[in-house]
Amino acid sequence: MKKLILLLTLFLFTFQTFAHVGGHGTLIKSWKLIHNEKTIQADFLQKEGDVVYLVDRNHEILKFNIIDFSKADQNFILKKANWIRLKNTPHKTENTFSIHYSSIFLFTGLALLLFVIYNVKRKSKTNLIAYSILSAVVLLIGCKGNSTTKSLKIATNNIAFLESVFGVFDKVTTRHDDDYFYIESDGIPEHEMMTGITNWQQQVPINHDYSGENAWAIPLQPELATTSLSTKDNFMKGAIAIAANGIPIFNPLNNRGEDANVIGELDKWGGHCGRADDYHYHLPPSHLQTKVGSNKPIAYALDGFPVYGETTEQLDENLGRFTSDSTYQYHAVKEYPYLIAAMKGKVKINQRTKAPENEIMPQAKTKGVRPDLKPLRGAAITDFKNPKPQQYSLTYTIDSLVHVINYGWENGNYSYEFVNPDGTSEKTNYQRK
Repeated sequence: MKKLILLLTLFLFTFQTFAHVGGHGTLIKSWKLIHNEKTIQADFLQKEGDVVYLVDRNHEILKFNIIDFSKADQNFILKKANWIRLKNTPHKTENTFSIHYSSIFLFTGLALLLFVIYNVKRKSKTNLIAYSILSAVVLLIGCKGNSTTKSLKIATNNIAFLESVFGVFDKVTTRHDDDYFYIESDGIPEHEMMTGITNWQQQVPINHDYSGENAWAIPLQPELATTSLSTKDNFMKGAIAIAANGIPIFNPLNNRGEDANVIGELDKWGGHCGRADDYHYHLPPSHLQTKVGSNKPIAYALDGFPVYGETTEQLDENLGRFTSDSTYQYHAVKEYPYLIAAMKGKVKINQRTKAPENEIMPQAKTKGVRPDLKPLRGAAITDFKNPKPQQYSLTYTIDSLVHVINYGWENGNYSYEFVNPDGTSEKTNYQRK
């Protein structure tokens, strides 16, 4: 009997310790009020609009405006309010079968405990202690599994708002279905391109058909990922976001893991061409802010969250933040990693790709018309003109000698004229298949 009491005491102590990992009880914390530099001790209660309610140790309700708090406390309040809102938002249920592994561990642990009690007089003391520890560990796993917070449900992207962002640009068209908001463009921005590049692989921008089944797709229902995927170790292939003007945004690192901006690969707009002569950005297109408006995003990440310009607000390790309306958004910064340090939302990965050269799906595809070329050492692009629709002229120098590429397309036929410093030239034509 003494052994039984000892084992039960040991088990109950262990179970109570494990079952309350992290503890319950008060969440009293220190709050710094910036208007009077006073610090108070209280627990967060709720946020309604810009009004924040706290409760102190004497159970008195305290009322403040959110701007009364420090930036760190404001971020805490927004995250807490977002968590409370989402926990109290009814979710749609689906008729899908799922295995609750935590419950299995709980029942298994209880079964082991009953086994110990039943065999307390038949087994050796060593075996009983071993079974007791095993049952406690199994119950710990089950309890922790049951206490794990379910992934938060983020508000659905507002279609009208998305249309207002991408609708600013005449060359961009949009549509949507139940799952995605689609962005269609020809891959050519309205601004000048290529000037300022000093590390050039001889690509020039041509049009690409980002429409129909090859349109860019933004999830209408973003979901927070269990673990954010760093752009330093992932997504060095394909786009990670789509700019408001319909131009894709790639990882700031090229496919060799180099900062494309630092090594001179980018023009003054933060973009360049890939091997398929596809123009894309590697830096946040902050120049679009004047077009979309100061309160609008300049892009949307492929996880469904918006990308805004620079801000004075405190950002998390992903270069994003939760906002006062309980949504999440990324922001641009001046230094590497420039935008989206890690992908906060869930994304589908192309199973045929591996990190770091893995890519997000769905991903619009490019289709070049000529072979990709090698870097032209010492070349610097000094001018880029668009004399008439679908006709371009790129000027570059090597050793102070001026070279020009005149090119354009019509009805799927692409013509290139390479003008040498002495005025001679060579012409080449390609047909897009």
